Amino acid sequence: MNVELITAQIEEILNLQKCHALQLRTSTAGERLKLIRKLHDWVLSHRKDIRTALHSDYRKPFVETDISEIYPVVAEAKHTIKNLKHWMRVRRVPTPATFLGTKAHVQYEPKGSSLIIAPWNYPFSLAIGPLISALSAGCTAIIKPSEMTPHVSSLIHSMVGELFDNNQVYVIEGGLEASQALLAKPFDHIFFTGSPAVGKIVMRSAADHLASVTLELGGKSPVIVTKNANLKDAAKKIASTKFINCGQTCVAPDFVLIPTCVRDEFVNHLRDAIVTLYDREEAGVELSPDYGRIVNDRHFNRLTELVTDACAKGAMIARGGKNLPDQNFIEPTILTHVTDAMMVMEDEIFGPILPIMDYDDLDEALSVVNKMPKPLALYAFSNSNKLLAYIFQKTSSGGAVANDCVLHFLHPELPFGGVNNSGIGKAHGHYGFLEFSNQKGVLKQRIGFTAASTLLPPYNKAKRLLIEGLLKYF
Repeated sequence: MNVELITAQIEEILNLQKCHALQLRTSTAGERLKLIRKLHDWVLSHRKDIRTALHSDYRKPFVETDISEIYPVVAEAKHTIKNLKHWMRVRRVPTPATFLGTKAHVQYEPKGSSLIIAPWNYPFSLAIGPLISALSAGCTAIIKPSEMTPHVSSLIHSMVGELFDNNQVYVIEGGLEASQALLAKPFDHIFFTGSPAVGKIVMRSAADHLASVTLELGGKSPVIVTKNANLKDAAKKIASTKFINCGQTCVAPDFVLIPTCVRDEFVNHLRDAIVTLYDREEAGVELSPDYGRIVNDRHFNRLTELVTDACAKGAMIARGGKNLPDQNFIEPTILTHVTDAMMVMEDEIFGPILPIMDYDDLDEALSVVNKMPKPLALYAFSNSNKLLAYIFQKTSSGGAVANDCVLHFLHPELPFGGVNNSGIGKAHGHYGFLEFSNQKGVLKQRIGFTAASTLLPPYNKAKRLLIEGLLKYF
């Protein structure tokens, strides 16, 4: 499809949705929940199709799809169905003495037309999760799936066409041209998941229309292990969350900071954990039915270059290193003796490579983290609650987990999102509803004499004394 046709298609759909968005301002919880229930039921009844699409795109294991693509969507829908009526209620606010005679509340209105740009690493859940938030808030949505996962993109297109009218939800497929054409349009809200580099482009485009944005970005999410941590437990949890989806996870542990005195023991536990997860028969991880592949040649080449560069600059491969170009397969790889001069420490890895950096003093580790852009997540392993509190207080990140990794993403009552370089805004549950809603403050004043009228001109002596008292006592 050429650019002119894409632009014309987007223009037509967006006009339909903007008209429908006016009607949705008065939509009830029941009307919104009807759409979410339909979506929920479709996902469960098409579980096999979702699994097949993801396996076709990059050999994602079926059970991994259940855990990381289907479950988050189903859980988000269920949580919204349970709580939406409460979220939509008008929230009364207290009346201060200076506003005597008034009443005030906050009401939640849909922002209007929204654009959801989804990534390739979790192409189903990171498209449909935000859609549930948009529907809960009463917004329309155009979804732009990733062209790098064409089978999932086609599946989402079919699903949306089956479940929704064009004026409510629509899917635009395509590559860069489609994204550019969409970003040129005056949406009321844009929800983007992807890299910080592209997030800046999205934000610049949104500025042209003063559209609000939710940017779910990424960054180098660090793991800090203290010397008194349970190293075996930490290694198991870090390995399982690092290598799921072949390391292509925005909140995956990106690198580990560990005391030099326990590094070797920790690395041994990591080796054991990888064997337990993917190579129990010691026949090679490439034969494991539970381990996926890199999404395409470009990312495969990028990742192998990171390992080559690190080794050339003194890093050691403590485990892994094997790759199969014809399959876009990269074995879970542990690098030790890593320094910040290596490419692997420059940007988010987004692959199955885990650098290990040594430290001798905890503040030294914190300094490494604080010199980098703020990450999407920070993980700390320690048997000391005091040390955990110290680490979280001394660092800044979108989210944080103690003695595990990634699980905060699935917690329905927690806001999920980044800070600065790792994102803007929050998602999931109530926070997703708020992200697509305008929190409108409403004040009702009585008719006739009011407290505010005593402060109107002319400012005679009595009123000046009244204002002095207001400043002093209120």
